[in-house]
Amino acid sequence: MVESAAEQDDALMEKFFAGEELTVDEIKGALRKGCMARTITPAFCGSAFKDKGVQQLLDGVCDYLPSPIDAGAAVSADDPSQKREPSDNEPFCGLAFKIMSDKAMGKITFVRVYSGTLKLGGELLDSTINQEQRISRLFRMHANKQEALEEAHAGDIVACVGLTQTRTGDTLCDPEHPITLESIDFPAPVISVAVKPQSRQDNEKLGAALHALAMEDPTFVVTFDQETSETIIAGMGELYLEVIVDRLKREFNVACDVGAPQVAYRETITTSVENEYKHVKQSGGRGQYAHVCLKLEPQEPGKGFEFVNEIKGGVIPTEYIPAVEKGVRKALESGPLAGFPVVDVKATVYFGSYHEVDSNEFAFVTCAMQCFKQGFLKAKPQLLEPMMDVEVAVPETYMGAANGSINQRRGRVEGMEDRAGVKLIKATVPLGEMFGYSNAIRTVTQGRGTFTMIFKQYEAVPKNIAQEVIEKRIKEGKVRASAD
Repeated sequence: MVESAAEQDDALMEKFFAGEELTVDEIKGALRKGCMARTITPAFCGSAFKDKGVQQLLDGVCDYLPSPIDAGAAVSADDPSQKREPSDNEPFCGLAFKIMSDKAMGKITFVRVYSGTLKLGGELLDSTINQEQRISRLFRMHANKQEALEEAHAGDIVACVGLTQTRTGDTLCDPEHPITLESIDFPAPVISVAVKPQSRQDNEKLGAALHALAMEDPTFVVTFDQETSETIIAGMGELYLEVIVDRLKREFNVACDVGAPQVAYRETITTSVENEYKHVKQSGGRGQYAHVCLKLEPQEPGKGFEFVNEIKGGVIPTEYIPAVEKGVRKALESGPLAGFPVVDVKATVYFGSYHEVDSNEFAFVTCAMQCFKQGFLKAKPQLLEPMMDVEVAVPETYMGAANGSINQRRGRVEGMEDRAGVKLIKATVPLGEMFGYSNAIRTVTQGRGTFTMIFKQYEAVPKNIAQEVIEKRIKEGKVRASAD
């Protein structure tokens, strides 16, 4: 450690090689310099459960990590010229970085104050959602104890009660001096399971508990499947969802039955097509009429959905164009191939017709949905699966077995390196093949192998596996009859 500290400063290096002892202040100053330059990473040992080493860790944060002044000005995400210096004299600006549910106080929002002064009872603007709010209580948190505050200053991290609309990643600022900071980038959930309470009486409690947990964590998503009447929870991994289910029982007293994990597949197209559809319905009295022509084109991976209006001459009145877009967006929610969301598609409405009496918004929504679904199936659709960046750490003796376990799961080994006396295997593996891998890697390495994984990107599913997934979805009734 002393040698690493000496390497950060030429004068200290000379002193070190001359055999002189470095003082504690000199070592701390040099280590701080190395941490700021990211050439040194201090490691602390301890146990939060036994309260061992916690104080040393907190002292290390103060001694070695950059202070708010070192971090410099906070910059607006919309206008880089708009900045807030870490000073009490600047207008208030802060970021809501965490939300927590408390049985006694309700929703608690943790805020990092970047500039200015945050005062109890003052009016704040949530510039991300453009809503003014008021803080009813202000705390400095000490583990499970709270210290009530009247105000917080630049650099402080505080907990606020009363910000009912604020979400994780929102910017809070002075209403007179609005600014929007860069938000936190949250990955999309990649795994989902169906949950239902063991007791029917707990249905309402389950809904409230899931809502509270979803408010805390933006990577946790709750949906309701209308076709199967199931509540679906989605998150970043198998263990993650197990913890959620455990919290439901432990914190909210709701015991749940959990379905098998489901992979969050996506659907897309590979070629451009043009499709025409007429929606005509006459059942006595006023009917329904809509006629839409759509051009569907594949987008670059990750670009998302784009809708373009190229209607000329009023063949579809302007007031019905939003209905066409609404119909297409509704069709994206459940793709015709296997009932999964559709991504990376550009839809252009270029022609159509209407009836002065029978045309209405509902007719154009329905027509656009059917036109999109028909065109989608003509555009050589394909299923996409989430691919994970996987790092497997094993002793060198078990490298062959670990590589084999990755290859068996359709994984691609992309590199190996040595780290802290073990071999680190870096690979890309489909999420659908990673269920139960923690037990598998322990088995082939006699309990000495570990792994971590994080979402990387979506890639096309091999045809034979895609067919199996589609057939299973048809049996489950997740795909509409038109796609069968």
